[in-house]
Amino acid sequence: MPTVKFCCAIGILFCSFRFLEAASLEQDPLPGNVAEIVFAERSLNYDGHWYANFGYYADDRDRKAYGDLGRLAKLDVATGKVTILLDDPKGAVRDPVVHYDGQTIVFSYRPGDTDYYHLYEIQADGTGLRQLTDGPFDDIEPTWMPDDSLVFVSTRAKRWVNCWLTHVAVLYACDRNGQNIRQLSANIEHDNTPWPLNDGRILYQRWEYIDRSQVDYHHLWTMNPDGSGAMVFYGNQSPSTLMIDAKPIPGTDNVVSIFSPGHGRKEHAGAVYVVSPKRGPDQESSAIRITPEKDFNYRDPYPITRDLILCARTNKLLWIRSDGQKGELYQVDAERAEQSVWVHEPRPLVPRQREPVIPSRVDASQATGRMFLSDVNQGRRMKVGGKPITRLLVVESLPKPINYTGGMEPISYGGTFTLERLLGTVPVEADGSAFFEVPALRSLFFIAVDEDGDTVKRMQSFTNVMPGETTGCVGCHEHRTQSPDMIDTTQDYLAIGRPPSQIQPIKGVPDVFDFPRDIQPILDRHCVTCHCTERRDGGVILTGDHGPVYSHSYYMLTYLKQFVDGRNEAKSNLSPYSIGAVVSPLMQKLSGEHHGVMATESERKIVKYWIETGAPYPGTYAALASGMIGGYQENKQVHHTGREWPETVLAASAIRRRCVSCHEKIPKDLSDNSQISFWRPTWDEPNLGRTRHIVFNLTHPEKSLVLRAPLAKDAGGDGRCGDKPVFRSKDDPDYQAILSMIRAGHQDLQKRKRFDMPGFEPTWPYVREMKRFGVLPAEFQFGRDAIDVYETDRAYWESLWYHPVDHEVTVP
Repeated sequence: MPTVKFCCAIGILFCSFRFLEAASLEQDPLPGNVAEIVFAERSLNYDGHWYANFGYYADDRDRKAYGDLGRLAKLDVATGKVTILLDDPKGAVRDPVVHYDGQTIVFSYRPGDTDYYHLYEIQADGTGLRQLTDGPFDDIEPTWMPDDSLVFVSTRAKRWVNCWLTHVAVLYACDRNGQNIRQLSANIEHDNTPWPLNDGRILYQRWEYIDRSQVDYHHLWTMNPDGSGAMVFYGNQSPSTLMIDAKPIPGTDNVVSIFSPGHGRKEHAGAVYVVSPKRGPDQESSAIRITPEKDFNYRDPYPITRDLILCARTNKLLWIRSDGQKGELYQVDAERAEQSVWVHEPRPLVPRQREPVIPSRVDASQATGRMFLSDVNQGRRMKVGGKPITRLLVVESLPKPINYTGGMEPISYGGTFTLERLLGTVPVEADGSAFFEVPALRSLFFIAVDEDGDTVKRMQSFTNVMPGETTGCVGCHEHRTQSPDMIDTTQDYLAIGRPPSQIQPIKGVPDVFDFPRDIQPILDRHCVTCHCTERRDGGVILTGDHGPVYSHSYYMLTYLKQFVDGRNEAKSNLSPYSIGAVVSPLMQKLSGEHHGVMATESERKIVKYWIETGAPYPGTYAALASGMIGGYQENKQVHHTGREWPETVLAASAIRRRCVSCHEKIPKDLSDNSQISFWRPTWDEPNLGRTRHIVFNLTHPEKSLVLRAPLAKDAGGDGRCGDKPVFRSKDDPDYQAILSMIRAGHQDLQKRKRFDMPGFEPTWPYVREMKRFGVLPAEFQFGRDAIDVYETDRAYWESLWYHPVDHEVTVP
């Protein structure tokens, strides 16, 4: 986060945020109407991620992400007396929110000896405890809406974090009694901490990473209470900060928010900022820090007045002034502090005015919504010139039914974490307008395509429509401070004069790509003759032989930058014609520009759309945590490293003895990453050409480069290690030791299977979750019953589709 930029302007801009109350605040900081404050206490989970505080971990249902020692308490501000409203040493309490009447409290509660948080209601005097929601899901972070409904986040969306091994929770709504639960967001990652703005919209944190960094984009968004009209509020172009727990400041358009550094800290801990939206969502100087530099321990801010904020700091309840003054209201007792109990979510028990009710635009009987684009050519970095944009490619980002680690392996190497589904195209009119129908509550993004079929501009964020919603935008990545009437409201847009376009599927290509199935056969026909292990023209291998995690061809195409995707980088809104198949060298090489190699039009089409959908290696999430040697879990290399094999011990010693003097970073075993990041490698790293992913061949061990390169030519090797070969013959004991390790890897892979091998079976957690989600039948037996993982994935995705209340509608 650009903290220095935010803070250097405090002296100049503070006056716009300070609205001092009466002088009596100097002696009594809390207004007289704030007599009591309700708050939660609970212990902490060990996990440092801001979102990993409910549910269980993917690898083991008995390993829980939640804490205990839960309490709901009430503080008398005048006397300091604390009244315990609910005490559950084995349970956990979180997220109290006070009704407009100042007395009714809704909160999230996991009773002791149970696994799930649900919404409960209680009165401020401790009476009337009742449960509102239930089921095998976690319901957390509720907020009251002005029509007495509740908005909250829930794991009912049935998906897992794309870069961790915990559940995802997204926005839902329900009636006051917990009935009529309805989904508001199609996010495949977390939504968090919804709260009504003064105008009635919902302000919330949204985490997303469509073809960009997974640790940098979690900022403030808004939507209407029915889920329609989602748009960025602040920060989506400013990476490296989690912005969360935001709430409107009374009497202003500003909001207070926690800015948690980097990828966010445990329990949302960070600094308190005040944000003004007046200059748009991208103005960094619009955010002003009011807590001390280098102190990132504040949480759960609640603005009492224009100048006064309640918040928690570890095990303390504080008040903070906009000038940085602060005072302590309460501290957890020493015994509970020793048990890592923190204070959470302070809320004043004060009546407050209701926000305006925004009428719903949702029609639950519809399976689709409509999108209108006034001019695709309008927006930042949209000066295309030359060829007109004639189509939009519609792509869906697909949720994960399970995940195990912070990396993306084996979905990609340093690129996408998710599979993407190609839905098809819709037309753009000559004036740049488009009007089209899309399936409701699906995570979609668009790619602008010119008249030659080349991709011009890629959306690196997602959008969704609610059932029956019609929504629109000015252009691609338009300035959020620019309204349509600054462009031309007198124009009769061509797309409006007709019914909405239907998405047209692209014939002759899969909708979800799988590299071994769809791309490798094309390489086999056109590339492998020259780029096999034996010839290796240009030092390139494009065979489908297996390395420890990827095939040799997939790894080679990646590290040699033969396709241009978003990678895992903190960059977005890239310039036209800077990403995608149009600038991918592989496309040129298959179009006659590389030694006359000319793939067929159908083959080039397949490769093109594989690149446009993230260029994944597997086409199934069942590949996660399977078929790899040296795979990761929880950012630790624990999956079948092979380091305990006797063959590995001997081979590692041989490599150190015979190879390291010239190749210091050469991998010593099948799991050795050569000090290169497994999830964000440096792409100009010279050793990328000698990693474990290419020097070890688990399909044909004797073809491994670690053996061929140092072996004398007259012994069948390449003789590439200087004037004197390292191995004069295959009988060399060290050669045999290395070969034995690779053969052991071969045998291990033959036994455990990769996703593209006959007899492959997914992991138990994948099967467990598919049974829990109702995708696989309850009687399915792991290890006994056959499973088509591609069809199972598809059935899972389709099970999440929105189905109209009154009638069935076919959607793409």
